[in-house]
Amino acid sequence: MIYVYLIECNDGTLYAGITPNLQKRLRLHEAGKGAKYTRGRGPLKLRYVEVQPDKSSALRRELQIKRMSRAQKLELIGRICLLEY
Repeated sequence: MIYVYLIECNDGTLYAGITPNLQKRLRLHEAGKGAKYTRGRGPLKLRYVEVQPDKSSALRRELQIKRMSRAQKLELIGRICLLEY
């Protein structure tokens, strides 16, 4: 299982990534040891997570998400949030 995730940075930007261990990766981001992009942009909020069966499909999905416009990413986040209620 590989997680594909979107983090919202304090400046409102969105960062997409993948990891096999989501909690560990989020701790690294918060500590400034995750992706270079997220350093200095905290506090960070996890906004979206989906599970992929393997790294190959996770990388493909991450690329799809990174190619989305900001509006499409926000729609993806919003759709999931609505389903939680």
